[in-house]
Amino acid sequence: MDRGGRTTVVLQERRTGRVLPLRQLRNRQPHSSPSLSWNGRYLALLVQQGSRRQAVIEDRATGQQHPLFLPAAQEPQQLSLAPDGQSIALELINGGSRRLQVFSLAGMLEPDRAPGLRESGGGPP
Repeated sequence: MDRGGRTTVVLQERRTGRVLPLRQLRNRQPHSSPSLSWNGRYLALLVQQGSRRQAVIEDRATGQQHPLFLPAAQEPQQLSLAPDGQSIALELINGGSRRLQVFSLAGMLEPDRAPGLRESGGGPP
């Protein structure tokens, strides 16, 4: 969404139209390339950090923000968060060349499982 000349990510409930707060992102605009985990717990996106873009993940359940630290010469252009929040694919630019890299988020984020899936064990599905 474009607000006042800035690209901004807005989360809105489908049923009510209510805009959901993004606590940690208020002062870090513009936002782009949003990607939600399965149940919407995690929102991954790019934010402007000075003259550079930074990939971050907001945990909407806890309000924590997790920045993804990349080597200085690599700048993220787009991202896609896995539905369970356990990995993220980033399109990176380095010296004019583009590449896609997948990063594991296991250990950093709790899995955001699809409704009705068992955590573990219990026999056949």
